[in-house]
Amino acid sequence: MRLTAIVMTGGLLAALATAPALADEIARDRQDLRQDRREIRGDNRDIRQDRRELRRDRAELRRDRRAGHTDELKDDRQEIRGDRRELREDRADRRDGVRDLRHDRRELRQDRAGR
Repeated sequence: MRLTAIVMTGGLLAALATAPALADEIARDRQDLRQDRREIRGDNRDIRQDRRELRRDRAELRRDRRAGHTDELKDDRQEIRGDRRELREDRADRRDGVRDLRHDRRELRQDRAGR
């Protein structure tokens, strides 16, 4: 009887000792989720801005073409290429951010389940 009480008490103490560490880990996971969401929102803003710039540059290219400004066409095309490159990079950043968010959500679920 006494041995059983000691074993049960030891198990209870071990569970209580891990509870603060588990709570800290869950708090860190939640903070990671918030940070990932912020990064994704920022990437979405960057993507919207890149699309606006691309539309403006295309409109400028059309205007220059219609006006016969052949000397400016090359510069306009280079700007469009640069805007496309930025858009691709921002989309890749957002993709990475979404991947990180999924990973952090999975970790949070595992931590809440007690691993």
